[in-house]
Amino acid sequence: NRNEMDFAPLLCAESPLPNPGHKACDVPGPDGAVLCGSHLWLEGAEEPSGMERLLKKCQLRNQLLRECMAEFLGVYVLILFGCGSVAQVTTTQDRKGQYLSINLGFALGVTFGVFVSRGVSGAHLNPAVSLSMCVLGRHPWMKLPFYIFFQVLGAFLAAATVGLQYYDAIWAYSGGELTVTGPTATAGIFSTYPADYLSVWGGVVDQVIGTAALLLCVLAVGDQRNSSLPDGLQPVLVGAAVLVIGISMGSNSGYALNPARDLGPRLFTYIAGWGEDVFKAGGGWWWVPIVAPCVGALLGTLIYELMIEVHHPPILPELQTCQVATEGKTELELKLEQKLEQVESD
Repeated sequence: NRNEMDFAPLLCAESPLPNPGHKACDVPGPDGAVLCGSHLWLEGAEEPSGMERLLKKCQLRNQLLRECMAEFLGVYVLILFGCGSVAQVTTTQDRKGQYLSINLGFALGVTFGVFVSRGVSGAHLNPAVSLSMCVLGRHPWMKLPFYIFFQVLGAFLAAATVGLQYYDAIWAYSGGELTVTGPTATAGIFSTYPADYLSVWGGVVDQVIGTAALLLCVLAVGDQRNSSLPDGLQPVLVGAAVLVIGISMGSNSGYALNPARDLGPRLFTYIAGWGEDVFKAGGGWWWVPIVAPCVGALLGTLIYELMIEVHHPPILPELQTCQVATEGKTELELKLEQKLEQVESD
């Protein structure tokens, strides 16, 4: 029985019965602790409060839904800080922030978005990243449409939050007219649009290169056989990659690099009053930040795999077996095994 195996170290032949105040499932544990299901509290400590019991009832059992909610919240954090920084810079006419503020806003948004979701979903936060993970065989294809939907939804609602927070500022800056282009355009707070000099195909090249660079960096940061990094440092370095891409590749079209980051807020602006111009501006630019990042992500993934990861020395199965066999054994146990082997050889 799985439960018996899980709790076997905590049980003994003469385990005392639970105290009258305990539930029927309570199991005495070490140091006077009491186990009940997946919860552990010390003997004499207060039982879970009403709020804790209520939160436990809200716990999701479906793993896919948990992962989708994590992606939703991670992207929400990303866009909240990223688009919020653009709104502040734009509506104050660079008096309370400049272009570097936007770079930092998106970089830190990515960092904290990864921290929010990585333990549950792996913190893709980007349909292009999810697609690349599926191609590599590290993510089930079945989950891809669900991840993309919740990523776009998170970006949409985060854009709506920024729109609500900066509602008065946007109206004051734009003179009461929501425009996509022009000197007081505000649609660019939420989605990316090309510079006047940039052609559509020039924008495609720009997004392919930028997203390929992003995936190169992300895969390198996550490749423990290339360079082993402290676990808590990885989200910071992913944010740093976004920062350096924004600093070096942002002037052409705003470095979307992420279909969800662009499509979700664009849908919000379409609904919120900017109208169909959000899809017509830039010569029908809207599809470029959706398609080109996916192409760039696959290109960056292919480059890293072919030039770095595929050339790592193979891990010998014998070493893996030895590592698994010795894992969890104490030093004393290992010494005893060595002495027994010596006795047998004698």
